[in-house]
Amino acid sequence: MTDLQKRLIEAAQKARMNARAKYSNFKVGAALLTADGQIFTGCNIESSSYGLTVCAERVALFKALSEGADDFTQLAVATSIDPPGSPCGACRQLLWDYARDIEIILAGDNSVVELTSLKALLPRPFGDEDI
Repeated sequence: MTDLQKRLIEAAQKARMNARAKYSNFKVGAALLTADGQIFTGCNIESSSYGLTVCAERVALFKALSEGADDFTQLAVATSIDPPGSPCGACRQLLWDYARDIEIILAGDNSVVELTSLKALLPRPFGDEDI
């Protein structure tokens, strides 16, 4: 694992501490890396109206997009479970729409780390060319 990947995991783990998960108690942190080295973080934020809950991955992506970033290379997702959790379907779709086939780093609490790609998690993506 590279130093940059370790830094990205640490950023996701730190973001996870800010999660607002009072209904599920399942805290998630994410850190999204741009090609020029910027890191945008996010945590899950739950609502009593479950459909309004926002995942950590989408928070990080929305923060990055709202700041003008658009060239993404890696995403780290930190959860407290082993094996580590991975992005939900909605997150996978939005990541495909804006980041395409980026590297995904899944990190659990007990130093369990899995490296994968968005294409591996979303093997037949729906994209612009399908509209």
